[in-house]
Amino acid sequence: MQKINRDHKVRNYHQAKWDEPIIFELHKSGERGVTLPPVEEEITNNVGDGVSAIPMEMVRKKTPNLPEISQNRVLRHYLRLSQETLGAAFNVEIGQGTCTMKYSPKINEMFASSPKMSELHPLQDESTVQGMLEVMYKLDLCMREISGMDYFTFQPGSGTQSLFTMASIVRAYHEANGEGEQRNEIITTIFSHPSQAATAAVKGYKIITLYPDQDGFPDIEKLKAAVSERTAGFVVANPEDTGIYNPRIKEFTKIVHDAGGICYYDQANANGLLGITRAKEAGFDMCFFNLHKTFSTPHASGGPATGALGVVDKLKEFMPGPLVEKQGENYRLNDNLKHSIGKVRSFQGVPQTVLRAYAWIRALGAEGLKDVAKIAVLNNNYLYHKILNIQGADAPYIKGKRLEQVRYSWEQLTKDTGVTTDDISRRMADFAHHYWSSHHPFVVPEPFTLEPTESLSKADLDEYIASLTHISHEAYTNPEKVKNAPHNSTIHRVDDQDYFENPEKWCITWRSYLKKANKTEKINS
Repeated sequence: MQKINRDHKVRNYHQAKWDEPIIFELHKSGERGVTLPPVEEEITNNVGDGVSAIPMEMVRKKTPNLPEISQNRVLRHYLRLSQETLGAAFNVEIGQGTCTMKYSPKINEMFASSPKMSELHPLQDESTVQGMLEVMYKLDLCMREISGMDYFTFQPGSGTQSLFTMASIVRAYHEANGEGEQRNEIITTIFSHPSQAATAAVKGYKIITLYPDQDGFPDIEKLKAAVSERTAGFVVANPEDTGIYNPRIKEFTKIVHDAGGICYYDQANANGLLGITRAKEAGFDMCFFNLHKTFSTPHASGGPATGALGVVDKLKEFMPGPLVEKQGENYRLNDNLKHSIGKVRSFQGVPQTVLRAYAWIRALGAEGLKDVAKIAVLNNNYLYHKILNIQGADAPYIKGKRLEQVRYSWEQLTKDTGVTTDDISRRMADFAHHYWSSHHPFVVPEPFTLEPTESLSKADLDEYIASLTHISHEAYTNPEKVKNAPHNSTIHRVDDQDYFENPEKWCITWRSYLKKANKTEKINS
């Protein structure tokens, strides 16, 4: 076992804690942060006439239930909340695993927040938004080079919506060829993202899941047994969420193509592949990239996001429209797609995200993108080597090099100490680190999934490794300390499983919270 100074670079950290209400509870009737000018008489006098003013169906029956609060209290509120959270701009962010956090250049935020962007409206005539259409078109060209695909759309709002869009294209393609009823199965793999199976199931497909062979690769013999005249498509991530890259992927896509299926690629995270390998040469008909995972647009806690979705030429007519095309010196929106599945999102997605990704690619160039992949793989393998020297940690399946991330396991540590991966997750918060285990249900026992990307320095990686090493030592010498974590955070242990699994406790809006709170109050009284 490698000797590591457990206290080396472990951060002395304590998170700020504010007894801060939610903003609706800060409401004071009549308090204002900004005073709006009165509405012009020509509007108020003609509301509902449908010609010169607001149509009646767009006029609110009552004012919105928004908190009334002064500017300084708004600022104070959100600054306090910001001190109670961890984020990619605040701490060494490795632990988001498959969701991938990396540095987003702040100059790109200046581009995205420019009035030239913020004052655009999606209903403007295309002749007045030529600059934005040019950016979309040129990012399309960049993505074609990176992936080998022939056309791209930036309409999907996430990776999951991209997968849903690709499953929809698969169905539309087979229906157009008269095989929609017959081809009712989608094949995927257990270590691919759960959204692959979920989105295909939403489209009505039966899901066939391939499990790994003894080395962690999808079992090719099981694929041969699974394909048939019922096969509609094959969807896979490569590398999968374990970080294992399947070098025989072209054999997989050929088997599916020979059976008449469509192959589509979850390439949400391409940090280890840029400039090295492409979807086209691997035999895929479609792929998508998450712009926040690979092309350094902010993750933004689930949005606003963009899934950049590309297809080969034979699938162009099935894409969601419109597509941005160049005609002479001008750019236009082409909605004349014969078999289009229709829109999957309003308008053209999130133009600010498209602009950020385009600026990032142009700043790096082709060689810079390849360097991103090299550094991401280097960082990951350095982290991999160091973590395997921590007592109780392991990485199942093949030993040796991994690509851009690894799904590790604390199985041995849990057997030895009773400390679980969830316990370690909470203890990591005491050192200002986020840490993610895995999708549920756990396939790798007691998992934790790390991806350093190209953004982090060796010093950053060493700090994260030191924290894991320190916690491993605690688990073996004082397990109760880890089990009762966090100690330096804003909250302590919560019954997270009950809240996740009990719909009665789900409150995704303030209105639903009030409704359920009032219901509970009536029951208790």
